[in-house]
Amino acid sequence: MKIEIWSDVICPFCYIGKRNFETALEQFADKKNIEVIWKSFQLDPAIPEVATESYTDYLVKRKGMAVEQVQGMLSNVTQMATQVGLDYHLDQSIIVNSLKAHQLIQFAKLKNLGSEAEERLFKAFFIEGKNIADTETLVQLGKDFGLDESEIKANLEDEKYKYEIAQDIQEAQNIGVTGVPFFVFDRKYAVSGAQPAEAFLETLNKSFVEWRKSNPEAILEITEGKSCTVDGKCD
Repeated sequence: MKIEIWSDVICPFCYIGKRNFETALEQFADKKNIEVIWKSFQLDPAIPEVATESYTDYLVKRKGMAVEQVQGMLSNVTQMATQVGLDYHLDQSIIVNSLKAHQLIQFAKLKNLGSEAEERLFKAFFIEGKNIADTETLVQLGKDFGLDESEIKANLEDEKYKYEIAQDIQEAQNIGVTGVPFFVFDRKYAVSGAQPAEAFLETLNKSFVEWRKSNPEAILEITEGKSCTVDGKCD
């Protein structure tokens, strides 16, 4: 069963939501039958590639809130992150455009490393204070989860991934996504936001029961004969 997750790597609730979803998935008995597909979403495509302001200053300007209000909001988010084992350092986060980071994710998905890419980029942005719009930084992050350096550089320059990102964003708009994280289960149910693990597990169970009815598990009646196994044993 497919679970699609729309996310932006500069969204603090997306990382928290990822952790809670993973907690639920670990408790789910049929997790081997779940395919997780990460989808790109940009909360603010207008952010420049070169950092010009702090996270606090950016939110003050974007939300029109007082500095004290923004600092209180970031403190609350940091506390939420702590509760799921994440040590946010938002004062060190470098506010830059996330487009290149999403290009890396799109390439990683082709290598079945989408979840690994999301995890590494979240950690880089929220915990390590790395510049996720810098090509050399992205190359190193990609190498950290198993991608080839030359392939990373080539694919960060490939315009086709920008098209894939735009397609993901358009698809999100088509199904009514207005904010992230947004989790879609078998195109029937959705969970919006960084919900508790229990909410994810409940939706997992409900959607999987329906999916299994339409996709029954094949149980074969086997007639045994001479054969060779993958470990080289023949009898």
